[in-house]
Amino acid sequence: MKPQSFDYFRAASVEEAISLLVQEGEDSKVLAGGQSLLPMMNFRLARPTALIDVAHIDALRGISMTPSDIRIGSMTRHLELENSTVSGPMGSLLRQSAGRVGHLPIRTRGTIGGSLAHSDPSSEWCMLATLMDAEVSIEGPRGLRKVAAHDFFVTYFTTAMEFDELLIAVEFPQLPGNYRVAVQEFARRAGDFAIVGIMTAFSVDDGVIADPRIAVGGVADRVLRLSEAESALVGKEPTEENFSKAATIAMGEVNPAGDLHGPPEFRRDLVKALTRRALAGASA
Repeated sequence: MKPQSFDYFRAASVEEAISLLVQEGEDSKVLAGGQSLLPMMNFRLARPTALIDVAHIDALRGISMTPSDIRIGSMTRHLELENSTVSGPMGSLLRQSAGRVGHLPIRTRGTIGGSLAHSDPSSEWCMLATLMDAEVSIEGPRGLRKVAAHDFFVTYFTTAMEFDELLIAVEFPQLPGNYRVAVQEFARRAGDFAIVGIMTAFSVDDGVIADPRIAVGGVADRVLRLSEAESALVGKEPTEENFSKAATIAMGEVNPAGDLHGPPEFRRDLVKALTRRALAGASA
């Protein structure tokens, strides 16, 4: 199929992009990497009257770091993050997450900002943003604002952004070197969206777990934090037995719907198995 007709604009700056969004109204769309939007347009699941291309705005690219934060511009491509030299546990999470995004052509064109704005609950970047309590920077005609990840993702393919706002960057906290991290996913084929994905991070202080974080994608209308499983790990030794107990609790925290991939019990079993594997893999 082919998309319906639309007007095309190439923005040279953030200010011009916002001005075009205001001018073209609610039926316009931002074009970043186009890896999700263009297929939806071809199937006429999305019918924008105008596309505002932000791919040539240099101010939206790149990775910058401070001792407390990692700031990633919205037009930074998945492949740049997969090949990044960011050190420490956050660098590992960025590379693990990016490496699981689609296939190489998608990682070459797709962007972190486009993925976050698309708000697919199986997306690696949505999982990582939720796991790390990231802040999303958004700019519109009313100025710049920052939105916490748990407020940014509203439901399937819906965020807290207004139609005339542009996603500028996402900021992740730095993690000290004593944090251990892992990503686990299950998909039918390599490169497919995960049926269930698990991300975890925790520190080990004096032989016991502190600040455990577990995020799950693919089981609800947005990524979830598994707070009960997290609480069960606090102060415990990083052992297989404790990881298995937390994984069993995690399975009970989710209430997925059945679909063409299988019944709800299938996804709950995946949550249990992947949580245990992620925790054990992080600890290894």
